[in-house]
Amino acid sequence: MEDYPKSREEQIIESYKRDEDMMILVFAQWCVNNGLDPHALYLLAYPDQEGNESLRRALALTVSEEEAGFISDETVLGVLSLFGNDDLAFVVTGAIAQREPSEGMGD
Repeated sequence: MEDYPKSREEQIIESYKRDEDMMILVFAQWCVNNGLDPHALYLLAYPDQEGNESLRRALALTVSEEEAGFISDETVLGVLSLFGNDDLAFVVTGAIAQREPSEGMGD
């Protein structure tokens, strides 16, 4: 009987880790799609996480902008917010603000 709560707890932890990995992948792919360096932006938010394994795995899974689906600024910020990743969201917001306005935007 004692094994059940532990296995349930382990399932919840594994599910959270998978979701967190997906969040990092969305961030990394958004960076690639916008010509930004995901590793550099991540280190701006978390300078003490140079060897972050989740980021390394996410970077290995990113594809070219042409192969990837569109990821809006609002989507990446929403996903980061969902995980309470305010430091990275702050860095992403700064990158968005520095980006050249896209042609046809604001018409």
